[in-house]
Amino acid sequence: MRIRRALAAGIATAALAGLGLAGAATATATSLTPRQGGAALTPGECTQGGGTVDWSNPTVPRTGTCRGGTHNGQTVD
Repeated sequence: MRIRRALAAGIATAALAGLGLAGAATATATSLTPRQGGAALTPGECTQGGGTVDWSNPTVPRTGTCRGGTHNGQTVD
C-alpha cells in the first residue's frame, strides 16, 4: 500500500517536473507523502511505540488496530 503511494508521488513529481512545474511537483510529493494522523501504521511502528497489533476486529478489511503505546487506536496495515 505504501509502495503504491510512494510510486504515485514519484510519477506525479516526474510528470510535473517535465512540464517545468518543479515547485508544483514538490508540493504534490509533499502532500502525497503518508504521515501519522491519517496514514495507517506498519506492524513494526506499532510495536516500536510500545503497542501490540490487534488483528481480531478490523474496521477495514485486512487491517488491524494498534492497542496500547503511543499509537493506541491507530489503524495498522
